[in-house]
Amino acid sequence: MKELVISGNEAIAYGAIRAGCCFFAGYPITPSSEVAEVISLELPKIGGRFIQMEDEIASLAAVIGASLTGEKSMTATSGPGFSLMQEHIGFAIMGEVPCVIVNVQRGGPSTGLPTHASQGDVMQARWGTHGDHEIIAISPSSVQECYTFIIDAFNLSEEFRTPVIFLTDEVIAHLREKLVIPEDNSINVINRLKSNVPPEEYKPFDTSYGKIPPLADFGSGYRFHITGLTHDETGFPTDDSKKTELLLNRLRDKIIDNRDRIVKTDSFMLEDAEIAIIAYGSVARSAKEAILIARDKGIKLGLLRLITIWPFADKEIADMAKNVKAIVLAEMNLGQLKSTVEAAVKGTCDVFTVGRADGEIVTPSNILNKLKEVGIVH
Repeated sequence: MKELVISGNEAIAYGAIRAGCCFFAGYPITPSSEVAEVISLELPKIGGRFIQMEDEIASLAAVIGASLTGEKSMTATSGPGFSLMQEHIGFAIMGEVPCVIVNVQRGGPSTGLPTHASQGDVMQARWGTHGDHEIIAISPSSVQECYTFIIDAFNLSEEFRTPVIFLTDEVIAHLREKLVIPEDNSINVINRLKSNVPPEEYKPFDTSYGKIPPLADFGSGYRFHITGLTHDETGFPTDDSKKTELLLNRLRDKIIDNRDRIVKTDSFMLEDAEIAIIAYGSVARSAKEAILIARDKGIKLGLLRLITIWPFADKEIADMAKNVKAIVLAEMNLGQLKSTVEAAVKGTCDVFTVGRADGEIVTPSNILNKLKEVGIVH
């Protein structure tokens, strides 16, 4: 076991390497640049490759190409860069290419507030690329989680043959606190399922293996077609409606059928809570402080922290809503998840929002003042 005091961005870089990341392509952008800086120094030490691309579009294209050769691959970006990557995210979903995309959120739209925090990309992470699709997005709330959850992100990407979005924010990215690096034998690392048939028999989307087909490595004797078009099991395009339906349903179901294993939440003083806060990322830290202050005043507040943003924790929220009088959703945006939370609650209790999009974090006082404003507490 090793202990360090480092930033969230640095922890992401070290965690990615521990997960087996061997390739990084990216373009510098605040507030994610430290991920690239650290990994550019560390990857060559283990025989990995770092390349600075001309822009974020090219960055994810290179990551997709490297992944198809069998390398665990990652990029890191922020708001405008994440926007540029959307077409290639869709390509990776359709082509079932494992990769990890770190998005250190900052204020927007457009150039916005480059050096300030935001959680304004949660809906873009879900619906940024067009078409019917599922996505996995994870949000850390500490430096320790930046390390451990980026390993989880790689594991999910490899297991489900899909891009995974690591949705952090500027506060967590630049926060410096203790990181405990566990012994290697205590870290679970998952690698993609490889093909066990000869190259001439290989089909890259062969559903006889189930909803997640094995993936052969380009350059190892296997040649196959990858396209952004709807395709059959050989990878070649098709406009056959039945084959298209089977493909899109499978891409959805391989994640939705496993949502109970993918979705993670955490709770804090929720057992006897009469009012619940829903928060994630750095705002969850403010929520915990607000709860401690409220508890000292006899107000029974509790927290449901979203670790997995997508797929959404609708079941967990629905169960919680049965036991509380009201829910307060706290985000560094103007309420992007409110309708999604309300859909999960289904009218069981009131849902209020407290949010900021001015580049400043939601504070404990913001949350407590919201409780007074709506008359939940006096």
